[in-house]
Amino acid sequence: MSQNKSDWLATQNSGFFQDLILRLKLIWRLMADRRVNFLLKILPVASLIYLIWPIDAISLPVIGVLDDAAVLWLGSTLFINLCPEEVVREHLNALQKVIAGAWRDAPETGEIVEAQAHEPEEE
Repeated sequence: MSQNKSDWLATQNSGFFQDLILRLKLIWRLMADRRVNFLLKILPVASLIYLIWPIDAISLPVIGVLDDAAVLWLGSTLFINLCPEEVVREHLNALQKVIAGAWRDAPETGEIVEAQAHEPEEE
């Protein structure tokens, strides 16, 4: 694996909210994809259920919010990292509007094309 899946999201030079929206859209697309294992789709759902569950694992109000945030982060990160790499890359490229391709140099024919610039004719 040349680049870690979580690094793909971190390479963006955008703000926190743009990264959050991108991650949510990616999770939504992965949840709808049939190539992702059904059991993996339980992770984000279980994270959301934990968030709305009335009984927290820790009863302190401040720590209760932090553990909710930690569970959401852990669930989403595990879900994205455990999904098939090519599926994540495909959806991430679609969200970022990136066309996948390989770099190649232009063929060297040795020909030099000479041309002159001219103004377009007015109609």
